[in-house]
Amino acid sequence: MSVKIISDSTCDLSKELVDRYNIEIVPLTVTLGTKSGHDGTEITPEDIYEYVERTGQLSKTSAVSVAEYTNVFREWREKGYYIVHFCISEKFSSTYQNACLAAKEVGGVYPVDSRNLSTGQGLMVIRAAELAMQDVPAAKIAEECIAMSDRIEASFVVNSIDYLRKGGRCSALAALGSNLLQIKPCINVADGYMSPGKKYRGKIGKVIREYVCDRLEGRTDIENDRIFITHTRCDSDVVDTVKELVREYCPDIKEILETTAGATVTTHCGPGTLGVLFVRKPE
Repeated sequence: MSVKIISDSTCDLSKELVDRYNIEIVPLTVTLGTKSGHDGTEITPEDIYEYVERTGQLSKTSAVSVAEYTNVFREWREKGYYIVHFCISEKFSSTYQNACLAAKEVGGVYPVDSRNLSTGQGLMVIRAAELAMQDVPAAKIAEECIAMSDRIEASFVVNSIDYLRKGGRCSALAALGSNLLQIKPCINVADGYMSPGKKYRGKIGKVIREYVCDRLEGRTDIENDRIFITHTRCDSDVVDTVKELVREYCPDIKEILETTAGATVTTHCGPGTLGVLFVRKPE
């Protein structure tokens, strides 16, 4: 039987990639005050920026419900597909738990906790889609992608910590000091959690160069299939500079993919955030 690859919307894959790999996206819900809508279709990152600028409040995201998952899974099962479904880390959302409950009810569904977010998850989704195209069974796809999760290197540099302050992840005093000193923190994603990394200092163009150098220079352990550059409302010249640096440090890379982050990263980190995400070679 054929295998359908499905992901929640936190994978931050572009429409072009979703179409290329025939992936089904199940959106989380985003709430802006009294308005709620589906991530990426009814509410976009630009809506979030406007809301924060107007109200000073952050948006909120809600997990895909068991009922929503049940409907989606049942639809594809009735078409004759087995399903491998990818979720944002269960440490960030109840989406994975809800997917497991729906999968148990429907049957023939393999939920995978990505233990990541954004295109860290997206890297797993694309790999699963490639395996599905090779007629690999669903259980084997899930198994290979779970094993792959420990080799995903995901991180982001945050231009301003105002959104982190609004979300209660740092104090107002710390935010003031960081802004005055032009400190740009790096956030690492590992083992399903976000954790603070190196603190860069200076203007964002200089910081991004240092960050990419730290991540890529001298590396021989990076798989050469693809590297993601994922960002939130970054200037095109900054993104172009990152692409040039990726080509310089990883000349054998087959594909450099640029995507714009969706509601989850935007809500946590705000505009001007950028990350390079990739997979390490097996040891």
